[in-house]
Amino acid sequence: MHKHIKSNLSKILKQLSTLLLLSSLTFTAWAISLEDAKQQGLVGEMPNGYLGVVVKSAATKQLVDNVNKKRRSIYLDLARKNKITMAQVTALAGQKAIAKTRPGHLIQNAAGQWVKK
Repeated sequence: MHKHIKSNLSKILKQLSTLLLLSSLTFTAWAISLEDAKQQGLVGEMPNGYLGVVVKSAATKQLVDNVNKKRRSIYLDLARKNKITMAQVTALAGQKAIAKTRPGHLIQNAAGQWVKK
């Protein structure tokens, strides 16, 4: 891989780490609910960088929609700033989010199934 591309990817990964932290801080009102939802297996992280609904309910859907709306906005910013596609950003974000998922919380595997990490 070219040095420039490696440097750019490293920069994006750092920004994605910051994104995960910021999304937690941004959702102060939701932080407990998001953590509770993850703990209870109601939601999980998906490879596309977004949060997914595991157990359907109006409250869970609303939480996931709010989280994903913020993430999408941040991903668009990262894509524009780094002159890369949304697909590249969301793939990297998905990898990072899954890597940071706590053991026992749910992630979506390549087959689209929800599994405990």
